Amino acid sequence: MSANPHRDEPLGILYAGGTYVLWGFVPLYWALLAGVSPVEITLHRILWGALFATGFTALRGRLGQVRAIFRDRSKLAALAASSVLIGVNWTIFIYCVATHQLVESSLGYYLTPLVSMAMGVAMFAEHVSRLRAAAIAMASAAVAVQAVALGHVPWIAPALALSFGFYGYVRKRTAVDSLDGLTVETLLLLPLAAVVLGFFAVAGTGAFTLANPARDLLLVGGGPVTLVPLAMFAAGARRIRMTTLGFLQYLSPSITLLVATLLMGEPFTRTDTLTFAFVWSALLLVAVDGQAARLRARRAQQPL
Repeated sequence: MSANPHRDEPLGILYAGGTYVLWGFVPLYWALLAGVSPVEITLHRILWGALFATGFTALRGRLGQVRAIFRDRSKLAALAASSVLIGVNWTIFIYCVATHQLVESSLGYYLTPLVSMAMGVAMFAEHVSRLRAAAIAMASAAVAVQAVALGHVPWIAPALALSFGFYGYVRKRTAVDSLDGLTVETLLLLPLAAVVLGFFAVAGTGAFTLANPARDLLLVGGGPVTLVPLAMFAAGARRIRMTTLGFLQYLSPSITLLVATLLMGEPFTRTDTLTFAFVWSALLLVAVDGQAARLRARRAQQPL
């Protein structure tokens, strides 16, 4: 075993950081498909993503490894779960773009690490420090503030946080090559996507009609636009510390928030200000707690 388990961390930071920057700006791409339903866009992402991923896998000479994953029931089950999770996440995010709720989507991705901690406590009986417990409570308060202001329980931000939090957890624990895993995920969803898109085509209600080449190219381009950042994320996540990944993940919602308010004209209301204040304060508590834990670990390693 290497003496330095994080020797690839600079490359991992490049992959993961680049991923979050791309994800931050990608709403501008989906906004070009205004008028196409979020579900249909997701189906095209699956269709073209599967075709591009399979072709690239063949060029890499890894079709044998993909077939081996399909024969491994435990890995296949894990990737089946992650494919559903990421499909749900894609659809909700595109819905946010289509309905001008990107500020809400940004909140969802800020909530992701806090939701992950809450999942650890609730589902795996993990111990958290008092600061982290306070952070979870503040995240809950942020959702409560929105619920009072909206008059109903908000669903977009929690749904995005839960779906992507579980996706990251499953992929982190599934020992497969990043691109091989993505190929399997898209192939598992491909039959459903093909059937539904075929139905749309026969009914004459689909967006891919050949009558609008620009829109058709954008739908096809959704494949690589989807796959490249996901491949970079998977490659980066396996090379760097979770604490580093946790810091980098704030790039994406920060950029998306700026895109939403400065480029796409979404309002940032008083309720948003209060909600984000709770979340940002919670994330600050997590950062302080993490730094304190690292300092304690260093002191413990120092000779007396």
